[in-house]
Amino acid sequence: MKYYVYMVKTSRGYLYTGISTNPYRRVEEHNSGIGAKCLVGQRPVKLVWKSSTKTKSEALKLEAKIKKLSHDDKVWLCYRQFCGNE
Repeated sequence: MKYYVYMVKTSRGYLYTGISTNPYRRVEEHNSGIGAKCLVGQRPVKLVWKSSTKTKSEALKLEAKIKKLSHDDKVWLCYRQFCGNE
């Protein structure tokens, strides 16, 4: 099973990073209020970045690395993927 690390952008410009086996379903859940209490009051969220991994362990490690990045570095990561330079 693939695991994905994903980032969503909130209505206030905050970038939230998480993991899921289906990032599109997870975004729908975030927008309907399921999970991630830190996103309450910041909906809707929009998927802005995702990357697949082979294992949950890899996904958790990548998520931890991304969460340590500055906001600007996270924006650059999203930009690179959008431009096809992932």
